This record gives sequence, C-alpha cells and structure tokens, in this order.
Amino acid sequence: MSHMNEKETVLTVDGLAKYEKELEHLKTVRRREVAERIKQALEFGDISENSEYEDAKNEQGFIEGRILSIEKLLRNAKVIDEHEVHSDDVGIGSKVKLMDINNNLEVEYMIVSSAEADPGEFRISDESPVGRSLMGQKVGNVVNVNVPIGTIQYKIIQIGK
Repeated sequence: MSHMNEKETVLTVDGLAKYEKELEHLKTVRRREVAERIKQALEFGDISENSEYEDAKNEQGFIEGRILSIEKLLRNAKVIDEHEVHSDDVGIGSKVKLMDINNNLEVEYMIVSSAEADPGEFRISDESPVGRSLMGQKVGNVVNVNVPIGTIQYKIIQIGK
C-alpha cells in the first residue's frame, strides 16, 4: 500500500517531541481511562439508556481516531533540524523578528507548519497570512499582510533559528 498521496508534514524538533508525547499519553493513559469507564458503565447494567456508556464509547472513538491521525502525521513527518534552517531568508523553523511599522512595535514569530501552529505561543503557520507573506523574505524587506482589519506592514529586522 502506497503512502505517496499522504501529505508530508514538516515538523520542528520541538513539534515532533510534542506529538510523540501526546501519542504516548493517549496510548498509555487515555486508553486505559476510557477502557475503565466502559467497563464501569457496563457494570451499571442496561446499556440502552446508559448515556455514560455512550459517552465513553464516543470518547474511545475520538481517542483512537486521534492516535491514528498522529501516527499518520508522524509517519509522514519531515523533521527539520536547526542546521537546515538558514538565517538569510525566512523558511519553516525560522524565528523572525519584525517591526510593525504602523504601531512601531516589535514582534517575534516562529514559522512552523500548520500541524504545529500555535498563535498563543507566537508559532505561526507558513500557510497563515503573516507566515505566507514572510516565506522567502530577507532581512530589511518590508512585507504587507492583508488582515481583516486592513493591512499590516512588517519590516524584517532579524531572522534566526
């Protein structure tokens, strides 16, 4: 069976570790918890009106689905290590320091694949509006990012890793 049509996912070393940890947790802890819930629900007797059993079965389905999708993601993961991230232009794995020209504010983002994007941690996807406009750009360049509220202008101050 060929996996050629599965999309390759680019992960940073951190991102890989995070997924591996989640997978381990699902397989060891969560699987055991839900099996225990199902066992208890069955001991309560009549399944037909046993919403606890239904919930537990649904959760089990969710956990198994998540395990499969993480396994698939890891099977197709291309891990970029820091040596592959160069600092002359922006790519996945780059840490980019930007100056928001309109507000005179500095921000720093790490560009990652959508599989690891976490805006709260300033890890933005290469497919997001900001990420897409930064890809391939060099220090000193000014990029315009169209966002719902208008256009943000960022000047690239520094590219690191």
